[in-house]
Amino acid sequence: MKTINLNTLRMFDAAARHLNFGHAAEELNLTQGAVAQQVRKLEADLGLKLFERHARGLRLTGPGRTYAASVQKGLNIIDEATNKLSPAPAKINLSLPPSLATKWLVPRLKEFMRANPTIEVNTIASEKLANFTSDGVTLAIRIGKRPKQASLKVRELSPLNMVAVCSPRLAERIGAAPELEDLTRHPLIHDEHNYWMKLIDSAGLDAPRASMSFNQTALAVDAAAAGEGVALVPRLIACSGLANGSLVEIWKNDAPLHDAYYLVWPSAAQPNAARDAMISWLLDEATKHT
Repeated sequence: MKTINLNTLRMFDAAARHLNFGHAAEELNLTQGAVAQQVRKLEADLGLKLFERHARGLRLTGPGRTYAASVQKGLNIIDEATNKLSPAPAKINLSLPPSLATKWLVPRLKEFMRANPTIEVNTIASEKLANFTSDGVTLAIRIGKRPKQASLKVRELSPLNMVAVCSPRLAERIGAAPELEDLTRHPLIHDEHNYWMKLIDSAGLDAPRASMSFNQTALAVDAAAAGEGVALVPRLIACSGLANGSLVEIWKNDAPLHDAYYLVWPSAAQPNAARDAMISWLLDEATKHT
């Protein structure tokens, strides 16, 4: 039997993990046709059918599953041996919502870099759920209810702590210690989460007059700082504006919320000192502002 080319095995491994030639090709930066052709050649060389082809993708055959497990193990051994000879620089791919990245992480990230100069941080600002298998994300921050998948490790980064914020000038007009109903008499700034209307509906209040809306919380915060109205946002996102005086907190929601910001990463992930350092730093930073 011919010796199998290592690149062919990497193509087979990617196809076996994704069960899709197109997705495997994206990971390897190749064409779908090149991956499919090499997998067909591998099957011919082995004299075995490794995949069943279906309209929606691929399915491993029994021999294909056995072979895929051995190939993945072998490739991992090769990669580990190579890394020991020439260690790759520590790198973290951190995925988080755009507004949290803009208003909270970016102004502080230089502190992490100063403390950890050997760690490279790649920030991915996205609302899209991370696929830790295919997109290379090391660690993700997501907003919502606590994830319950057994495949994920989870740490709460921060409760939402929803606060109403506005410019100092508008805060003077509104007055001290306003009630929720008082705020509805002023322009309200909405974001994609629509927390204002959820809160107003739950309190049984009349909907306020039309006001502006943005698809990102960061833009709602900027509009509030510009004096356009009152935004209802997580304190974590408003904390920089509150610290520099461009925003004033005029009201906070004391009702308990089940949503929070969560750190998530794969349960099966290998030990990663860089990821652990980032998690520890993020938790410390969040504690300062919650």
